[in-house]
Amino acid sequence: MDGILKLMEKVEFPNLFSGSFEINRVAFSVFGIDVYWYGIIIALGVIIAFIYAMRRAKKFGLIADHVFDVVFVAIIFGFIGARAYYCIFIDTQINFFDLRHGGLAIYGGIISAAIAAAIMCVIRKVKLPALFDLGGLGLLIGQCIGRWGNFVNQEAYGAPTAGTLPWGMTGTIIINDPVVVAEQNALDAAGEGIYALVHPCFLYESLWCLIGFIALHFYSKKLRSFDGEIFLLYVTWYGLGRFWIEGLRTDSLYIGDTGIRVSQLVAGISAIIALGLFIFCKLTKTKKKGYTIYKDTALCAERLEAYAKRQQIIDEKEKAKKAMKRAEEQAPSILAEDDEKPSSDVPESTADTEKTAESTENADTADNEDKTEDKSEDEATEDSESVSEHDGENTEE
Repeated sequence: MDGILKLMEKVEFPNLFSGSFEINRVAFSVFGIDVYWYGIIIALGVIIAFIYAMRRAKKFGLIADHVFDVVFVAIIFGFIGARAYYCIFIDTQINFFDLRHGGLAIYGGIISAAIAAAIMCVIRKVKLPALFDLGGLGLLIGQCIGRWGNFVNQEAYGAPTAGTLPWGMTGTIIINDPVVVAEQNALDAAGEGIYALVHPCFLYESLWCLIGFIALHFYSKKLRSFDGEIFLLYVTWYGLGRFWIEGLRTDSLYIGDTGIRVSQLVAGISAIIALGLFIFCKLTKTKKKGYTIYKDTALCAERLEAYAKRQQIIDEKEKAKKAMKRAEEQAPSILAEDDEKPSSDVPESTADTEKTAESTENADTADNEDKTEDKSEDEATEDSESVSEHDGENTEE
């Protein structure tokens, strides 16, 4: 309990709300192991993005089961890449496997996830540009939600400003940042009587990704004209936002003593390249005679139809198995009926035997009586014949 209380921190937005928010970084404990809100929020973002991708797969001409395979592998390698990038370039002292202390870098995750997805697309015969379009939308969802994990940890915030910033942020961890302390000392020395509030960069990026997702979601429904277009727009949009937001942060990684921020440089270059490719493809592919987006091609229709037939066969087999199982459970047992019927080989009961013997005896008695009656009738006939003969002799005489 003491360990949990130590993790209870406060966050304030003094120009927006009165009072403070108490935030416990630990959500709950399982067998003495703390589970942090940071990890839960990241996982929630991944799950929602995954559900979205599965539901919209068919709109991009993709088979949901194949998307599942590709995205599942991409997510795993995305986490590994994000962690490796953080440990290599940002915090070299942290243990790679000590996940409870956090540490993920989005660009490392995007690069490694893209490589893993490309390999899986070849294996599963998935149209790569179409999948990347869907993946770009999913990434915006995951990043929009995942950035709130930085809020819980009071990290990824921006440089300190004067206390007049309407949405300025501070907290029990933020006020101990050396940069913030130096700014606060300068403000105190000037006698301004205001506090050094920082930019909530997590909020900036979350809102930026939310706006980008909404815009590209509707763009993908009506205006998408070539495969890979949404992904290029995602890279352009996110790169522009990250380039601006990264310039506000105080925890950036720099290239030596050049003063150039690594993430800002990557964001700027990727945005320029993606925008250039978008313009090039828009001018060439869309105007190319006979060009058709993948979801409208005969190949896509053939694959979807073949998959639907396979699924229908599988479903019919499952229904047949269930029907047979129900029939077996409901049908009467032949063996049970045989057990209920008396067998001809089994001796009859004593009562039945006595009844049978009595019936036989009565039948014999009746036969004997019939024979006796027949015999009496014969004798009577013979006697009458004798009398007639005797009378005839007397008459002749």
